[in-house]
Amino acid sequence: MISLPEGVPALHTNTRSSNVWFALEQSRALFELWQFTLARPMLRLAPKGVGRPVLVLPGFLTDDDATAVLRHYLSEQRHIAYPWTLGVNLGPTEAILDGLEQRLDEILLAHGEPVSLVGVSLGGLYARDLARRRPDSVRQVITLASPFRIERSSQSSLGAVFDSLSSLHVHPSRFSVWTLPREPLPVPATAIYTRSDGIVAWETCLDEDSRDAENIEVIGSHSGLVHLPTALYAVADRLAQQGDTWNEFAAPAAMCGLYPQAGHSVP
Repeated sequence: MISLPEGVPALHTNTRSSNVWFALEQSRALFELWQFTLARPMLRLAPKGVGRPVLVLPGFLTDDDATAVLRHYLSEQRHIAYPWTLGVNLGPTEAILDGLEQRLDEILLAHGEPVSLVGVSLGGLYARDLARRRPDSVRQVITLASPFRIERSSQSSLGAVFDSLSSLHVHPSRFSVWTLPREPLPVPATAIYTRSDGIVAWETCLDEDSRDAENIEVIGSHSGLVHLPTALYAVADRLAQQGDTWNEFAAPAAMCGLYPQAGHSVP
């Protein structure tokens, strides 16, 4: 079952995903893919990278095909975007957690510098776990609708499916997102979320208030965030920061209305 260890007080005891938004998830995601096609000229105006490595981690029950649009866009923005190459994401299995660490080592060997991690939904939980275990190897973490503060299955429309695969998963003590859900990451962190999330309770996707962490609200579906123009623009902007400095996201004046909330504080 998705839960926090005993003794950890609950944060969002009554929150759950919306049945209405869940029913509209697929149609909204398709509409957002159409939006992406129309928004390509605008997206090209996002700050460009300088050829640094980015590892993109897919969501629950999806694989690298689901992140193809995102990775292609990041490549166009002069980042070197890598797929995770671990097949379908069935949850935190030993093979996935070990495979992610090996994948990180491969990219580190190829580039000789820390790697940025972009995680979609459950992929974002892996990214945060990896950043805790390997802080010197990770430049920053960006999550897209990732419920890293989830407390139980009812806060996700796919909670029962996740629970049905729990026999494949590692013990919670090995997965830091379950044992340290509120501890600030040792690297800069950006959490992109949507209040109209149809899969998880949006409150579970918010990071705590800290100097190197921020929450960016966009308007979209859970499944569509991986190609939602405003989400992609924010990801590209975060990845394009130079040097060792990190500043919170500031939307261009013409796009401010598309980001209802952005900053350190939890809304």
